[in-house]
Amino acid sequence: MKRTLPLLCFVLLFSNYLKAQTLHTIKGRTIDTASTTLLSGTAIAVLNAKDSTLVKFTRSDPNGHFKLHNIKNGKYILLASYPKYADFIDHFTLDSAKKDIDYGKINLTGMAKILADVIIRGNRNAIKIKGDTTEFDPKAFNIEPNSKVEDLIKQFPGFQIDKDGKITAQGKSVPKVLVDGEEFFGDDPTLVTKNLRADMVESVQLYDKASDQASFTGIDDGEKTKTLNIKLKEDKKNGYFGKLQGGYGTDDFYTGQSMFNKFWGKKKFSAYGIMGNNGTVGLGWDDRDKYGTSNMQVSEDGGIYFSIGGGDDLDSYDGRYNGRGIPVVRTGGLHFDNKWNKDKESLNTNYKIGSIRVKGDESTFSQSTLTSGVNNSESSQFNDNDMFRQKLDATYEIKLDTTSTLKVSIDGTLRNSNTFSDFRSSSNRADSTLNTAKRTLSNESNEQAFNMNALFTKRLRKKGRTLSINLNQSFNKNDSEGYLNSDNKYFIPTARVEIIDQYKVNNVSNKAFKSNVAYTEPLSETFTVIVNYGLSLMNGTSDRKSFNKSGAGTYDILDTVFSNNYELDQVINQAGAIFSYKKGKSILNFGSKFSGVNFKQLDVYHNASLNRNFVNYMPQATYQYRFTERKSFRINYNGGTNQPSLSQIQPVRVNTDPLNVFEGNPNLRPSFRSNLNVSYNSYKVLSDQYIWINASYNFTKNAIIGDVMTDAAAKSISRSVNLSGKMPASYYFYGNFGQKIKPLDMNMGFNLNFSGNSSYNYINNTLNNTQNYTYSAGIDFNKQKEKKYSFYGNFGPSYNVTTASVQKSVNSNGWGWTGSLEGTLQLPGKLELTSDAQYQYNGKTQAFNESFERLIWNAALNKKFFKGENLKLSLSGRDLLNQNIGFDRSAYDGNITQNSYTTIQRYFLFSVIWDFSKMGGGVKK
Repeated sequence: MKRTLPLLCFVLLFSNYLKAQTLHTIKGRTIDTASTTLLSGTAIAVLNAKDSTLVKFTRSDPNGHFKLHNIKNGKYILLASYPKYADFIDHFTLDSAKKDIDYGKINLTGMAKILADVIIRGNRNAIKIKGDTTEFDPKAFNIEPNSKVEDLIKQFPGFQIDKDGKITAQGKSVPKVLVDGEEFFGDDPTLVTKNLRADMVESVQLYDKASDQASFTGIDDGEKTKTLNIKLKEDKKNGYFGKLQGGYGTDDFYTGQSMFNKFWGKKKFSAYGIMGNNGTVGLGWDDRDKYGTSNMQVSEDGGIYFSIGGGDDLDSYDGRYNGRGIPVVRTGGLHFDNKWNKDKESLNTNYKIGSIRVKGDESTFSQSTLTSGVNNSESSQFNDNDMFRQKLDATYEIKLDTTSTLKVSIDGTLRNSNTFSDFRSSSNRADSTLNTAKRTLSNESNEQAFNMNALFTKRLRKKGRTLSINLNQSFNKNDSEGYLNSDNKYFIPTARVEIIDQYKVNNVSNKAFKSNVAYTEPLSETFTVIVNYGLSLMNGTSDRKSFNKSGAGTYDILDTVFSNNYELDQVINQAGAIFSYKKGKSILNFGSKFSGVNFKQLDVYHNASLNRNFVNYMPQATYQYRFTERKSFRINYNGGTNQPSLSQIQPVRVNTDPLNVFEGNPNLRPSFRSNLNVSYNSYKVLSDQYIWINASYNFTKNAIIGDVMTDAAAKSISRSVNLSGKMPASYYFYGNFGQKIKPLDMNMGFNLNFSGNSSYNYINNTLNNTQNYTYSAGIDFNKQKEKKYSFYGNFGPSYNVTTASVQKSVNSNGWGWTGSLEGTLQLPGKLELTSDAQYQYNGKTQAFNESFERLIWNAALNKKFFKGENLKLSLSGRDLLNQNIGFDRSAYDGNITQNSYTTIQRYFLFSVIWDFSKMGGGVKK
């Protein structure tokens, strides 16, 4: 009896232990979301969360019910699958506190309705893939109180955001950010990412935004823009929110920012203001007006335009800030968008006004490789540029009926810029000085630009048959005046001096009318064709005058050599056809466009004309195969004829740099470029594993290249010629692999980047082949612990190869290393410590015998107040180690250049930041 009692107690305890391990039951019911049909036979699986091995399996009964018994304590994944329906996945934990889990109704949605691969419940799975759209669920990431969209998307796998807020996703730049599918201040994505609150976001979508016409017809026309769409939560679409920030620091650095947003119903109103000199610009000056931003720009259809500024006598500052110099900014803007009349009509408007002034010094060392040796050049330059701009744009869209829409967009820009540069340089070979130069250039420019576009679309009676008409009118005018003073000395073969003192007046304008009609016809259930025709009429004038000083001290003597007056007229007829084949998992598009251009330029001063007639050929083909809704492969080809530009055929003579003179070549023939792109995307839900691969290869036949003759005094005369027997080429590869490391509860990724190009040019009648290649690899990682800490980082090496065939013994091959790390630590008492660091290393090369290394370390201590933590005092230090030295290296056509420049260095700033919000009926104080 004494032995029996302990044995009985042991049996009872052991049975209770076994019972405790087998008490758990999982049950639920599967139903069609749309029709509420009971889904009998749905596959129900319970997987081990650690390794995704199968634990239990069953199928739902005729009434859609399922029940799984005898499941032990642990972490699991529930997977519900039914043919042609999106999977349902949920991560859950069973322990002593949870006896049973009843999912109730599990609503499954048909694939054909949502075009998605998975519905994710809970916050463990971060990504959905819907067709060509990758969607990120904010609930799967760390969102601190009052954090911004930028803080959220930094955590997304395959994403990087630099210090200026520029976004790179899956190896490609993301220039456009939308809010609920609508433009939000248009050309400045950072106004969204740096100001919109992360806790307002329902989801973030990444996709290639097609043109309006391609979106309407469903046939890819090759025009795509990598785009982020921020979808807001429904309860965050009513109310207001914003931010006020002010700060002052050492060395008189200061900043001030304000943002106010009011959302009500389908209306959005926003206003912002920025001022400061600490590098926060938020101007959105990166947008390009359609015409006149590069020297004699050539459009896709072959049209040629007179340049507005850059590359000519007088450079017109466009207001961009790229980290060079110290900026002083004053800017603001208004935004309004609305939908009404049952969403049949919509309006989106933006107004922006602002000024930016940038001052700074630059110094440059360069090597020019010649057949006879190497010329070295050193230069220094001081720049003082400022610009004031106003821009207004509006887009109105109306659904005329169930089959027709009309979309009208207009924008206008007024811009005034003032520039001043003071330049000094000297060139030498071995110990001999070849030349020296001194130059000052001042300029005032006034520019006006206007664009209007109308797109009409009509769905005809037969399914898939459509008609669209697109009309565009543009006008751009620039008036500028300035002074050029230069003193150039040559020492070889004999000493001589060349002095220039001139007043210059430029008046340039371009007008263009473009039209395009596209018609889509379904040839069968799987085969469709879209044909289009367009007519363009273009006109331009370029009146550039240079005046020398007379004995009376006034600039009234016209220099006929460096003055010209041209008129330009063009008629362009463009036609093409693109075929689309869609069946099963495959999509194939192929076709071509042709444009015939009649070009006539009149030299008014000399009553001489230049006439050219040419045809541009632009073939394209795209093939896409979707293995599953989570895995796809895409390959596309684009080709096109490149006609010589006006500056290559008959350049405007300029004398701002007498050491570099350009001549025209009227015998130039067109070249033909080819571009091949390949991409592969894959995502595995259960393991959070992703693979992004993008690659491209480009080559040009009959390429137009430079032909440079450099004399003994290092004066260069350049022209363009056609290359025969060789083809310049370039390639690019980006691969990114990552997944969640569950034992570390950390996301990690690995990326490889290869890029290179092989280019050609003639140097003193010798064909030179320059090869530039960059190989790099990197590891990125991030981890968050809610209300405790978060950190993100990436690092990796690179190796650069730069060689020129004319002087193989001189190259710029060398190693590099980059890395960045940022993190946030939550401390007691609502204190927060944030820090970030960026490291850069460039090793020694044959051309540069010194390595370059810098570590830019920033940190801030923040104190939060109130329940909503929406008032913050911040003490921040920028560039704590004082190593932010402006620096870059580049190589092209046998020239190797190293540049140093003024930039913002160490300072400390005290700031007050107030985030306010009243959204969805809740007030945060």
